Amino acid sequence: MTDETLDQLGDALSDLHRVLRRRALQRTGRAALPDAQVEVLRLVQRQPGISVREAAARLGTAANTVSTLVGELTTAGLLRRDRDPADRRTVRLALTEVAYERIAAYGRYRRELLAAALADLDATDRERLRTAVPALSRLADHAAELP
Repeated sequence: MTDETLDQLGDALSDLHRVLRRRALQRTGRAALPDAQVEVLRLVQRQPGISVREAAARLGTAANTVSTLVGELTTAGLLRRDRDPADRRTVRLALTEVAYERIAAYGRYRRELLAAALADLDATDRERLRTAVPALSRLADHAAELP
């Protein structure tokens, strides 16, 4: 791909993410969480029981930064810290019921917004996007693994 095409792809994905996030949050009536907190919540959702150290490594940030984020999310009632029964020094992270409800509402609104936007596209564009989903998912996975 050319630099121009890479820029266009990055811009399109960024714009779509921003618009969906902003509009879905407007529908929930809640203030947006900082991106760093959202990243921690999404990671814990995908990997329940992850430790702070493991989360820091996965997010590519310092453990004390993740620990601060975990503290803020715990205070907000969105995250729970549980001691690892095999190693009491280790804390395992889990989403609270409030977090699951908030994530579900956000996901529902995001799906509704996407469905409405897709309905305005022609059938060819919708099919192209549908077939691109697996490749975009792989792209996100590969990008997350880059140093």
